[in-house]
Amino acid sequence: MSNLNCMNKAKIIDLSHTIAHGMNTYQGIPAPVIRDFLSREESKKNYEEGTEFHIGIIEIASNTGTSIDVPFHRYPEGADLSEMALGTLTGLDGILVEAPVNSTIAIDESFFEDLNIEGKAVLIYTGWDIYWQTEQYRQGHPFLTEAAAKMLAGKKARLVGIDTFNIDDTRVRIRPVQSTLLMAGIPIIEHLCNLSLLPAEGFRFYCVPPKIKGLGSFPVRAFAEIYG
Repeated sequence: MSNLNCMNKAKIIDLSHTIAHGMNTYQGIPAPVIRDFLSREESKKNYEEGTEFHIGIIEIASNTGTSIDVPFHRYPEGADLSEMALGTLTGLDGILVEAPVNSTIAIDESFFEDLNIEGKAVLIYTGWDIYWQTEQYRQGHPFLTEAAAKMLAGKKARLVGIDTFNIDDTRVRIRPVQSTLLMAGIPIIEHLCNLSLLPAEGFRFYCVPPKIKGLGSFPVRAFAEIYG
């Protein structure tokens, strides 16, 4: 079967939260401001009758909604968004790891030790996204342990994503998971959603941010292409 036919039969699953005016992701980080630069009504002055356009402005913190962290987020010498090769973010063979919140919030290395994850996007499904935009979402969320991060780096995962508030335990002031993965050049995607719709394998993962110099994190439109 040709690649084109495979694409036509693939099912696309959106894994991103919607970004809206005033939406809050992290307490203390400004919510996005979305406003008109040129409204449709104002644009009518510039065109013939029946023609109108809209141009907007968005003011947004880089860690808003479903977002990516690349090495520069943690390390000043690390690669920023503009330096990330598209091949590290698109068309990645994916593997879904189920770690239901009712079983544990500390996701340790035992969840990954028997998996072949080299070169793959490892997506961790906890179900925590049901609390998105509630106070519960920010408190007591599932997270990876440092040992799990070291295993993922050692097994050469290409990318790691999770559907929670943070991949680290935010009850403490250290961030060993982000530090370990980003030091190894492994991008992190946080605030995913809809992971319950994915199979364990048989999908490709995509998450492309804008090509911005001097930033280490930014919202992405993350999605999976199920081909199995």
